[in-house]
Amino acid sequence: MKDATVLTEAHLHRALLARQHLLERATVSVPKAIEQLGGLQTQYAPSAYIGLWSRLEGFEREHLTTALERKKVVQGTLMRATIHMVSARDYPFVVEGVRAARRAWWQRATGNQTTAKTLQTAARRVRALLAKGPLRRNELVELLGADGSAWNGVDLWIDLLRVPPSGTWEQRRADLYATAEQWLGPSKVSEAEGIELLVRRYLGAFGPASDTDIANWAGLPTRSIALTTQRLKLRRFRDEGGTQLLDLRGAPLPDPETPAPVRFLPTWDATLLVHARRTQILPERYRRLVFNTRTPHSVTTFLVDGRVAGTWRPEDGRVKIQAFERLPRAASREIRHEAERLEAFLR
Repeated sequence: MKDATVLTEAHLHRALLARQHLLERATVSVPKAIEQLGGLQTQYAPSAYIGLWSRLEGFEREHLTTALERKKVVQGTLMRATIHMVSARDYPFVVEGVRAARRAWWQRATGNQTTAKTLQTAARRVRALLAKGPLRRNELVELLGADGSAWNGVDLWIDLLRVPPSGTWEQRRADLYATAEQWLGPSKVSEAEGIELLVRRYLGAFGPASDTDIANWAGLPTRSIALTTQRLKLRRFRDEGGTQLLDLRGAPLPDPETPAPVRFLPTWDATLLVHARRTQILPERYRRLVFNTRTPHSVTTFLVDGRVAGTWRPEDGRVKIQAFERLPRAASREIRHEAERLEAFLR
């Protein structure tokens, strides 16, 4: 396929499935898989475990918990000011890449009600409090005293990680904090290096894509992304509407007719968010059933032929299925088989 080729929705759809390991379960390590997936959004810790189970061959819950305990994977507030798990190797790049944009967003959102100077003072206090080891959120807020009101913005001036045993399958509330420097050691990465890694991770996980798609996912200005992609050696395509799409050289572009198996997705799965809308993994007629004002985090879903076809939920040790429309008999059998595997994983 030559550069400037027009990629259809079907091409983009199968490319996304391949890169998200939803065409075939992968056999890579947990940290490597998380890098390939562009990180995992984890406001609800079990989402990461279910997401990896759907994508990795032989994945068991202790594989991720062990990776967190051994500091191979870390959890912090990153892209779009949301909680993500990323590899320890990627973390310094990601946090530096989004730092300036996160601070700018905070200033717009709060109207500078809490000054940067106040937050810097609180950050120094938090660093001192964590010098002897991790502390719970409520302990930190109480110990901050008068500076406790600055807690919601303090991590803009100090890199904090949510560390195990919190934020795991076994202890789901991610409220135990350590500084990234204590947990991982010092690092020195530039903002430009961070943004470049974010671009590469996004394209590797969700491409081919536009500058705007990357910016929406990373929570960065489109201009910052464009300045980076302009200097990288990337493949360039067009979608059916004429928008330029960028891609890593050698990244998979499978045949649009490649079979796609049934897969179960957790809440917060990034494939369903608006940055990946071009692929129609979530058909527009179902979007309001998956995202709404009562469940802004999305609901748990399953894929048939690589597209959302319904929802699932655990109930009394079983996985209950709710299809949006009548399904072919063969698809129903495959869903039941995959649901039984998920039931075993959830026990």
